[in-house]
Amino acid sequence: MTVVADLHEAHGATFTERGGRRIVAHYGRPERAHRAVRNVVGVVEMGYGVVEVTGDDRVDFVDNAVSNRVPDADGEGVYALLLDPQGGIETDLHVYNADGRLLCFVPPRRADPLADDWAGKTFIQDVDVRVATDEFGVFGVHGPKATEKIASVLTGPGTPDDPLSFVRGTVGDWGVTVVRTDDPTGEEGYEVICAAADAAEVFDALVNHGLNAAPFGRDTFGNLTLEAGTPLFETELEGNVPNVVGVRNALDFEKGCYVGQEVVSKIENRGRPSRRLVGLRPEAVPESGAAVFDGDESVGEVTRGTESPTLETPAALALVDYGLAVDAVTVRVDGDEVPADVVELPFVEGSGRSRRVPEY
Repeated sequence: MTVVADLHEAHGATFTERGGRRIVAHYGRPERAHRAVRNVVGVVEMGYGVVEVTGDDRVDFVDNAVSNRVPDADGEGVYALLLDPQGGIETDLHVYNADGRLLCFVPPRRADPLADDWAGKTFIQDVDVRVATDEFGVFGVHGPKATEKIASVLTGPGTPDDPLSFVRGTVGDWGVTVVRTDDPTGEEGYEVICAAADAAEVFDALVNHGLNAAPFGRDTFGNLTLEAGTPLFETELEGNVPNVVGVRNALDFEKGCYVGQEVVSKIENRGRPSRRLVGLRPEAVPESGAAVFDGDESVGEVTRGTESPTLETPAALALVDYGLAVDAVTVRVDGDEVPADVVELPFVEGSGRSRRVPEY
């Protein structure tokens, strides 16, 4: 459930469900909001699930479970994956070391299963795990003027410089934590985290105080991340081996063992994955799951497609055979095969570059 529904409604929001949570799809003119983010700055409610891990052994416990090195210093974060025994992605997550606790931000439907799984594996370790989703409001601030926007409302420290590092300060009378993101929209980005009870005031300040910002919904966020070449959990990551979707920034092959590490390491050592994530420029927008063909041969499938507001043409992401060597394919749209160019990601170069652009 959004924590600021009344304010969203005042802005003309249309709602949708994501992972069992009610979130904003758009505010009536998503293309206009999209352009505002690309040209200036916008604000979106993120709708994460949040898992809190406390106890003296919290860092070692989570570090042993996930694919990247968990920071042991306050004010730092990391992007990581939780893998199944076959190396498939069960969830992606951002893990922040925050004043005696780890906060894990995950897709909303993954919070309860993750907390239940970890709580059952603590054994003799000093670790407590619980779902804390309802305690927080989280707002993304993205655009070439995102740093100016945050500076115009944040009292206390300057904006954080390093990706996934954070500072604490106030917006108006309300305490906030400001995280420098890994730029999933391809623009400068921050996430502002506050207590759920303060979320309405913080959202209002982010939109209306200091440098004005356009509110935008998850439809626009999805289009921005597609243009930026950022794979998302629901559409590209879930169930795939990390090497296939190219999320190398989520892996640390030198760290200790974690579930699925051996499988992923073996795939890495073979030299190449079975498939790779590419960009397509088709003549019409394909649906998720649409088949991709090289001549008469099926070589992959679309993960998501859209009418790109920035390009003003259709664009799509697709998982295709790793060895595909052609620069043009066809994609099935409404029963017909339409031409599509195969292009390098990202589609759009903004004020930042997503650190999750696939690498092979």
